[in-house]
Amino acid sequence: MTGTDFELKKSGNYDTSIIRTQVRIEDIRVRGQGMSPARLKAIRKGLLTLHTLELMAVNIYKFQIAGKSGELNRHLIAAMSNEMTHYQDFQVKLFEYGFRPGLFRWMFWIAGFVFGTLSRLLGAGKILKTGIWVETKAVEHYGKLLQTVEWDDDTRKVIEKNQTDEFGHIMRWKKLLQEGGGR
Repeated sequence: MTGTDFELKKSGNYDTSIIRTQVRIEDIRVRGQGMSPARLKAIRKGLLTLHTLELMAVNIYKFQIAGKSGELNRHLIAAMSNEMTHYQDFQVKLFEYGFRPGLFRWMFWIAGFVFGTLSRLLGAGKILKTGIWVETKAVEHYGKLLQTVEWDDDTRKVIEKNQTDEFGHIMRWKKLLQEGGGR
């Protein structure tokens, strides 16, 4: 992915400097009525995937944050907050469709803990490289799900916005890596 790819994504209606998007009561809806079982199955599978991967991302950033102040920590805190928003977005969508979060999401919590802790122990460069790797995988998952699942318009917009945020994280981590780690 190049900087140009990111600029094309960012040129839409999404601002990656916004960490938490506003949600109003009227934004919450009951969804899925009149949809075929096959479409609902695909939506459920996609939302479960995104929900559990965002839980992992939250924990990666949470456990990468060191106990000292610095520019890298500031960016990790912002990224964690943004990923928490994504996690909440998908939890809300699961419930709007009448679904429940996955029973085995705790495994993704543990994976996030492991990736976050190990990369923190290996230093700033490894933190940033882990972030780039994880967010690149997230962008790929988002892209595949956007292409293969027939989402309702509101859910699609949330997914597109969150994918754009992930592009923003990649670009931020690459910039900090070029600058020497951001510590």
